[in-house]
Amino acid sequence: MTVTAMFERLIHPQLAAVPLRLIVGYGFMEHGYAKLVNGPTNFVSILQALGIPNAPVMAWVTIFIELLGGFAVLVGAFIPLISVPLAGLLVVAMLSVHLPYGFSSIKLIAVAAAGAQFGPPARGVWSSFSEWALPSHVRVSFTWLVVVSSGR
Repeated sequence: MTVTAMFERLIHPQLAAVPLRLIVGYGFMEHGYAKLVNGPTNFVSILQALGIPNAPVMAWVTIFIELLGGFAVLVGAFIPLISVPLAGLLVVAMLSVHLPYGFSSIKLIAVAAAGAQFGPPARGVWSSFSEWALPSHVRVSFTWLVVVSSGR
């Protein structure tokens, strides 16, 4: 068996996106589920403090898109279609939270009249990795799924 033949067996385009789909899909679903478990009213308060218009409706839209979209990505269904609202969520999060407060793991301390109060990122074994690399990997993985794999 030649080296080329060995690598040809490992390269299956239909399976190449599976690990990324599992990671990205689970990530979106986990965020939507956390919003439900912590109480949608708490998420509404955060959106209001951030100045997001029509916060109650946007909270439920966000939760719905994260749960349904995450599941679609997880199973590889409708990725080109569901990627539009999922990418919209990522852009809004980037512009409303991450640009003003940083791209690291953001820790919400409180929601005050002056706005959301964020604390320093969580520290631990993975802190140096998660502060830059993890958010970047999620963005790159999601972009790759949308542009290259198209749900295959």
